[in-house]
Amino acid sequence: MVIGFSIALIVFSLLMMMLVLMHKGKGGGLSDMFGGGMQSSVGGSSVAERNLDRITVVVGLLWFACIVVLGLLMKFDS
Repeated sequence: MVIGFSIALIVFSLLMMMLVLMHKGKGGGLSDMFGGGMQSSVGGSSVAERNLDRITVVVGLLWFACIVVLGLLMKFDS
């Protein structure tokens, strides 16, 4: 069971990194240094951005749940 949650944690970690890197830069940060600030902001976020935000939150919650479950399993295992 610990191995299964460990594998799930690795998968969710990689997925989380990919999702965070897919987000559009909000400006004023490192994204401006590398050309991210050249795009003009139209205003609101698109449907794709909102869906990406939702997916990122869900994956983040699953990642957090894996960490909590692994912690509990390791606490009661020893």
